[in-house]
Amino acid sequence: MIEIPEAIALSQQINDTLIGKKISKVLANGSPHKFAWFFGEPEEYHEKLAGKTIDESIAFGGYVEIILDSTRLVFGDGVNLKVLYKDEKIPKKHQLLIEFEDNSLLIASVQMYGGMWCFEEGEFENIYYEIAKEKPSPLSEKFDYDYYKKIISHEEVQNKSAKALLATEQRIPGLGNGVLHDILFNAKINPKRKVSSFSQDEIDKLYESIKSTLHEMTLKGGRDTEKDLFGCSGGYKTILSKKTYKEPCKICGGNIIKKAYLGGSIYYCETCQPE
Repeated sequence: MIEIPEAIALSQQINDTLIGKKISKVLANGSPHKFAWFFGEPEEYHEKLAGKTIDESIAFGGYVEIILDSTRLVFGDGVNLKVLYKDEKIPKKHQLLIEFEDNSLLIASVQMYGGMWCFEEGEFENIYYEIAKEKPSPLSEKFDYDYYKKIISHEEVQNKSAKALLATEQRIPGLGNGVLHDILFNAKINPKRKVSSFSQDEIDKLYESIKSTLHEMTLKGGRDTEKDLFGCSGGYKTILSKKTYKEPCKICGGNIIKKAYLGGSIYYCETCQPE
């Protein structure tokens, strides 16, 4: 899933490889998917994009946005993006295929769910997109301790769990169920702990972990559980994830627990992060 580190990595790769390329052909919804979302009719994507040139890509929250003059192409967190060059094999199933004049391709595919929205600037009214653009990134100076304190001190979050605090209600766009595990591990907080039970020291450590863990993930090109534009895994080795949970805790040697919680799996060390 695309979260903050992956959105930044993908956007940088698009800027490095696709800027200045002109689109010659677009096929949207080539492999129909119930949870692949488009803006308007996918059959219109060729007309909207053909002949346009990629100017720039930007990342915010869990979104990757491509700018083509006044047209925008935005990819949400469940979309897999890949660049292919001439003679490379095209996957049988894809939800968006963009061919450039030099015969290179940008392929977008969806496994569980994901949005691929093409629109003219200002016409896309999506609350999640708008919030992600408005709220400061945890990697920015605007996401300072005072801003964080307002989030964690709010009355509505006191009875919520650490996972719910970080990964629901768009409190921190782009911080989802993927990156939160290492953030909470580094802060030594269990995902199910109530916010009201946090000590001042834990509140401080969580802020530091949000900033430092996301910075390291971003610096290394995203997590090793996710793929970049060329099908390579990110350089950040996850501490707690589907790749590591059967291994002992790297700090104490204790058991790593995997549980279903709030619509997804959570991972934590039963010793370092007691419930």
